[in-house]
Amino acid sequence: MTVKPTITLPVLSLKPSRGFCVIVKRLSVLLRGLGLTIAVVLMLAFIERPSSFSYTSDPRFRPPPWEPPCGLTEGIEIVCLIIFAIDLTTKSYLIGWDEFRKCKWLIVYILAVSASVIDWTLTLSMYCDQNLRVRRLIRPFFLLQNSSLMKKTLKCIKRTLPEIASVILLLALHLCLFTMIGMLLFAKGEHNGEWETYFRDLPTSLSSLLVLLTTANNPDVMIPAYSLNRGYSIFFILFSGFGTYFLMNLLTAIIYNQFRGYLLMSVQASILRRRLGVRAAFEVMSCQGRIFFVFLLQHPPKPEYNSPLLLKLQLVFSHYYVMIVGNAVALANVMCICTILVLDSEKSIAERDDYYMEVINCFFILYYLMEMSLKILAFGWRGYLSYRNNIFDGLLTFCLLVLQITIFATYRLPFPKWNPASRGLMSLWEMVRLVNMLIVVRFLRIIPDIKVRKWCRWVVLVPSFSIYVIRPLYIVMSNSSMENITINFTMECGSYEQLGYWPNNFDDFAVGALLLSLALPARFFSPPRWSKVYFVSWWLTSSVMWVNLFVALILENFIYKWDRSVTCSVADVERTGYETTVQLMFREQIQEPTEEELVTQLHQHPHLHLS
Repeated sequence: MTVKPTITLPVLSLKPSRGFCVIVKRLSVLLRGLGLTIAVVLMLAFIERPSSFSYTSDPRFRPPPWEPPCGLTEGIEIVCLIIFAIDLTTKSYLIGWDEFRKCKWLIVYILAVSASVIDWTLTLSMYCDQNLRVRRLIRPFFLLQNSSLMKKTLKCIKRTLPEIASVILLLALHLCLFTMIGMLLFAKGEHNGEWETYFRDLPTSLSSLLVLLTTANNPDVMIPAYSLNRGYSIFFILFSGFGTYFLMNLLTAIIYNQFRGYLLMSVQASILRRRLGVRAAFEVMSCQGRIFFVFLLQHPPKPEYNSPLLLKLQLVFSHYYVMIVGNAVALANVMCICTILVLDSEKSIAERDDYYMEVINCFFILYYLMEMSLKILAFGWRGYLSYRNNIFDGLLTFCLLVLQITIFATYRLPFPKWNPASRGLMSLWEMVRLVNMLIVVRFLRIIPDIKVRKWCRWVVLVPSFSIYVIRPLYIVMSNSSMENITINFTMECGSYEQLGYWPNNFDDFAVGALLLSLALPARFFSPPRWSKVYFVSWWLTSSVMWVNLFVALILENFIYKWDRSVTCSVADVERTGYETTVQLMFREQIQEPTEEELVTQLHQHPHLHLS
């Protein structure tokens, strides 16, 4: 077949073949299975030694945590590694050896899987008594390798590093200069309060001003000097004005400019690949005498009823407004719980009357049960379970029903001043509180109705996985600083001990991740002093890099919607308000490929031969 200069795709209502549907469904299942495998291998850190399975992280009260037996997490991990090996083999086979040698990501993929297997073998050979597990640092790569948007972000950061380095150098010069001035200005003897706390020596002075750059110790850092003479505030105003409000915002501007330019080129290349793929599929299918069209997976058909009443119920409860009403009812339930909690906030558990709370919960749970039953009637079992929010909603409704029946079976029906004695494993208040927590969790059903940009997901994920990488480096510190804790000792005001920060440590993965997300100042940790280098690295990675990327995305979204509001009518803005693809952000700048470009690319493609 000879490729014509122009080909118009006919609009045909042809149904795809059954075999094609099966292939698409199986491919979707495989992709979801790979994502689930990545999630499982990342979650192993919560179970592996040191395990996070303890009810408190306070070393004074924490019992020995549950430790998995040797071979449990290792068995789960080797299954995940086998799946990664299969995925790697499949991708390598499909693209061929020549393309494989050019793909750096696949080469690193092989090294990551191989290193993980070697480290896994060493763990078993040492009977799971290995303190340092290198493969923990490798695990986030599996998530990174499976996300094209994260790869593009890393390339953008790589291109931005030279300009960021110049600003970082200027920032370091700014810090050193003001550190020297501060040590001279607040010398020992004249300002003992300022000197003793913040400017005793070079490392203390440097760290004090570095924390001030983040505004975490503002205005505490200047209070001792400011209380003596208000003129000393000029030093701190100049430091914050140039460092925090100029240099830090300059970093944001640089990252925004680079990210916008790179993302625009990336989206342009993505558009070309999509158009080329559709055109190539049309050409190949035309050669074979068959035309297939890309389709969206549809939900199972609704059941057919003969009864007019059932048909009316099906029409009503399959409507979109039923979901809106359900969300409103869930909101009302949460508001009722919140009101009662506020009214009973000053009461002890013995003084609380759970009658009204239980009656309200019974009413709403009955509504949830009725809503679920009528939706199953309208959509059928398969149709009901084809919606993810229905699975979430139905599972929590079932749990609420089982818990409520358990309450009735244990404590009978509610009545005024209903406060029976505790029976079984849980008291009445604990069971009612559990019901309330499940109701609040059920309210999360509204999240699918809130339109959020898809790229916000990985912006939130990346800092959490940087916790995954950085946190194991600090575990030696926590082991040395939390040992031999005694109860009777003098505590300095404002210190780690006096503030009750005992639960904030690095004894296991969960508490370490939480601690880094809280951004606890490094001054609350005991020596060695190089721990400050660790926290500065974390601050640069999370706050400077990833937060600025997030701000860049917000600015891009705002500028796009602002331009739309100026150049378009109100109706157009409302119509496109829920379009959240990244391509739409750059729609004005994207150029559609011409017919000649597509034909040229098709003939030059190494794996497509058209005659």
